Parts: sequence; structure tokens; C-alpha cells
Amino acid sequence: MPIPDSWTPRLLSILRIVAGLSFLQHGTSKFFNIPPFPVPPPLPPMLLAAGVIELVGGALILIGLFTRGAAFIASGMCAVGYFMFHAPNGFFPGANGGEAIMLYCFIFLYLAAAGGGAWSVDAQRGKP
Repeated sequence: MPIPDSWTPRLLSILRIVAGLSFLQHGTSKFFNIPPFPVPPPLPPMLLAAGVIELVGGALILIGLFTRGAAFIASGMCAVGYFMFHAPNGFFPGANGGEAIMLYCFIFLYLAAAGGGAWSVDAQRGKP
């Protein structure tokens, strides 16, 4: 039995919340060392920029505020990160360590198109 179509906006929100929380964790790792980040400070400029996008973008995506814009920027950052740091290590994402960033890229691209779903600040503001 398939999931009823009426659940689509709620499941979109659940996808957004889980992806935003997980992405936010990458930013907290870089700035607050929670969880511990393997690169000691000071961070190189590219990691610092990525950390800002992960922290701010992750928080916005998590609560569903300015979801489309935040997700679009996060998707672009993930694409750049994949091609700069993972793709040079091999073609296959499972072998080059790029599976997670590739999935984030396409989840955020989808959120940029679909919006934050029913359980978002954007929906409460009337801007799905």
C-alpha cells in the first residue's frame, strides 16, 4: 500500500529537517569542534567558507526559513566540494568518499525547487 499523496508535504518537511540537522552538524564540527573535526584550526579559507554555509544554511534549512535560497546555495557548495575534493580521487563516489556530499547536493537541489514543506517557517509565513 503506497503512502497517500496527502503525506507528501509532511514527508518533504521530514526530509528537510533531517538533511538540515545533519548538514548543520558539519558546521558545528568546523566551528565548535562538536563533533570533533579532523582538521586543526585555523581552517583553510575553503573549509571556513563551507563551514559558514553549513552552519547558517543548515540552521535555515532545519527550521524551513528561506528554504529555497538556503538550499540552492548549499547545493552549489556541495557540488563545488564534490568536484574539488572528491572527484579527483576517482570516478565512483563510493570509492572517493563523496557519497554524502553528492546526496546533500541533490537533496538540497530538490528542496530549492520544492520548498520547505508543510512544517516550515516559510509555510507559516505563506511562502512555501
